[in-house]
Amino acid sequence: MSNRRRSKTGAAKRRRGRVSRPDWESYTDEELLELRLCDLDLRIEGTWLEEMVDKLHAEMSARGLRLKPHCWLSNEWFSPDGIPGIAIPFYLAHPRLMKLERKQVLEVEGGTREWCMRILRHEAGHAIDTAYRLRRKRRWQHVFGRAGKPYPASYRPRPHSRNHVHHLEWWYAQSHPVEDFAETFAVWLKPGTKWKKAYDGWPVMRKLEYVDELMDEISDVPAPVRSRAQIEPLRTRKRTLRAHYRAKRERYGVDLPDFYDRQLERVFAPGRAHTSEAATTFLKRCGPDIRRRVEKWSGQPAYTVEQFLREMTNRARRLGLRRTRSERRVKLEAAILLTVQVMGYVDGGARHISL
Repeated sequence: MSNRRRSKTGAAKRRRGRVSRPDWESYTDEELLELRLCDLDLRIEGTWLEEMVDKLHAEMSARGLRLKPHCWLSNEWFSPDGIPGIAIPFYLAHPRLMKLERKQVLEVEGGTREWCMRILRHEAGHAIDTAYRLRRKRRWQHVFGRAGKPYPASYRPRPHSRNHVHHLEWWYAQSHPVEDFAETFAVWLKPGTKWKKAYDGWPVMRKLEYVDELMDEISDVPAPVRSRAQIEPLRTRKRTLRAHYRAKRERYGVDLPDFYDRQLERVFAPGRAHTSEAATTFLKRCGPDIRRRVEKWSGQPAYTVEQFLREMTNRARRLGLRRTRSERRVKLEAAILLTVQVMGYVDGGARHISL
């Protein structure tokens, strides 16, 4: 991402950065999957991502921070150790690729403006940690823990814990001290967030107050680490899209047929009958009612249940399921299945989150 100052309006910037439509835009999925990542010839400039990055920089400036993390396209979201920048997944740079991403792995991480900003704020937390070597501070270690602690292959979140903020899904702040700091920074950074009220009385308040003090301490201070390097930029990625998605599905287990899918197929049914309703449509329409019922049965908070409801919706989309029986009956069975999933997790079922 270029760091030169821009004095033109957003519309003028978009006109300046506009690029011609790529040849592969009209390719079929099979044709597109044969392309190498480096051959996509994508960039942030001229896309909606440029606006998102500019917004992040504006938010940080409004907080008195001098750092403006540089951004580039790669194969996934990350902020590398030693470099105060942010890698953004390539598929977000073009709607055709976002469509392919959804087909291949069920969702488009960061695919909406709100979701994209949530992740950018989180990654900015890593970038500012790197830029100012914050994790080396003794108090940082006392508040968040040892940054050198090995990253676990998976973790079991505690939904009821009040020692961490809620920002990204699956209670990501609980996964590692470094992620805890990045999540806390993201909550602190977001404009209009009344974190003092939202987390009043929670133990996590000491983390938020420390971040508030720490950011005031480094405001207007030049960052010691200023590398503009780009790690694994898209232009160097020689793997085909097909190989990329095969590896991604293996990593996240999207392709694994399991007992849950078989149970889901008992609630809904495969097929494309015109008289039936898509299971995803049904779950989005009736989701609030189902969630409230599961909350009552399981005793778990809405946030916990919502994660499993979203997973159920994604799996139903992947399997191409439809509602072929009465709404009342399917709503009841979906709620029962969801309750089993939630309680299996809460009661010690091996619901581990892969990192």
